[in-house]
Amino acid sequence: MSAFTIARSAVRLRTVPLIVATALFMENLDASVLSTSLPVIAGDLHTDPILLKLALTSYLLALAIFIPASGWAADRFGARRVFRMAISVFALGSIACGLSDTLTQLVLARVMQGIGGSMMVPVGRLIVLRATEKSGLVAALAWLTVPALMGPVMGPPLGGFITTYFHWRWIFWINIPIAVLGIVLVSVFIPRLPPGPRVTFDAVGFLMIGPGLAAFLTGLTMAGLSIATPAMVAALTLGGLALIVAYVRHSFRVAVPLVDLRLLALPSFRIAAAGGAMFRSGGGAMPFLLPLMFQLGFGLSAFQSGMMTFATGAGAMLMKFTAQPILQRWGFRRVLTVNALIAGLFLLSPAFFTAQTPYALMVVVLFVGGVSRSLQFTASNAMAYAEVDAARLSSATSFNAVLQQLSSTVGITLAAFGLETAQRIFGGASLSAVHFPLVFAMVGLVASGSALWFARLGPEADGALLAQRG
Repeated sequence: MSAFTIARSAVRLRTVPLIVATALFMENLDASVLSTSLPVIAGDLHTDPILLKLALTSYLLALAIFIPASGWAADRFGARRVFRMAISVFALGSIACGLSDTLTQLVLARVMQGIGGSMMVPVGRLIVLRATEKSGLVAALAWLTVPALMGPVMGPPLGGFITTYFHWRWIFWINIPIAVLGIVLVSVFIPRLPPGPRVTFDAVGFLMIGPGLAAFLTGLTMAGLSIATPAMVAALTLGGLALIVAYVRHSFRVAVPLVDLRLLALPSFRIAAAGGAMFRSGGGAMPFLLPLMFQLGFGLSAFQSGMMTFATGAGAMLMKFTAQPILQRWGFRRVLTVNALIAGLFLLSPAFFTAQTPYALMVVVLFVGGVSRSLQFTASNAMAYAEVDAARLSSATSFNAVLQQLSSTVGITLAAFGLETAQRIFGGASLSAVHFPLVFAMVGLVASGSALWFARLGPEADGALLAQRG
């Protein structure tokens, strides 16, 4: 191999993930600034802060509905074209969020953002996967996620600053220049990649899994809220579950299903799916819980809250530089199993925070917790593709992305249920510090339970992804 070819491969290993990461940065920045601003937005819209979980879960709901079609769209119309379109839709949704005057308007605008995000993130990841050899996959995913993780680092203090000293609407409008930059960089620097296999769109499957996920997740999200009757919640949840079960049967009867459940026959993919979903269900609750506890429980401003929670993102970004050597040294099975327990303990640790806990101590705990969770996400994401061949990368990417959004939605819903239950146990018309410890304990235990799945992992991932280890 010539020196020019090696240099070009090294540049592509970094350039393509970094450009794709512009879109991921925008999405992660948006999510983190919104989470920090939830208590203030709730006050401005005159609604219960727990109800503002709808602003988070409506976005995740839209992702889960439309992500299954992202792989087909990328193969049919070209990954680069779909990626640019997705960035544009996300930007338009951001403008609509900033113009919202009611909770309903905000939720609808978040759905529009979710439609853009449903194509933006998995198609961006697909571009990276198709442009990278498997031996360089862990490194490429790290380059992809480092800029994206700047969103969670910058988002909380930026969102808190804007919300405290300006107005929360600007937290959405800052997405627009980032979106314009992303579209320009994609158009100039991302090459036209070879298209994936052209297959017939599984319309019947989409009409099952799309409405099924929508109804099921909507039912879970609305449970316990005053905006729907118990009968309606039950009808949505059970009806959605029935459609999902129908899709499972359908997926094994067609040659190319929208989401290929046959991927679960691959041991590494199955373990990454189950263990990763369980871990994310615990970790996904943190962006919802921490700002509420700091602002409503401890009386901090949005800016003060953001200056604390950014530590999680900073820890996550640091870990991306060291994930590869850690996996090289100890392998996927040992790292994922042990680290699930460690990360679960750090998810539980805010249960011991009080208004008198030194700020520096809380920041250190959140920082180290971000380090451990980032290692878990990087390792499990890479492991999922260890045995997936090129022909099924689109479906595997869509499958993995759907599971991530489902588990994050479940995490937020569990956290909201936990807070509502704590209010019934301890009393109080509004949230206070006493309502949070049991909820942090619950999400920590859920995340730690994923170690039972990762302990089953065999040598498949090490052989495919760490082949260069001597």
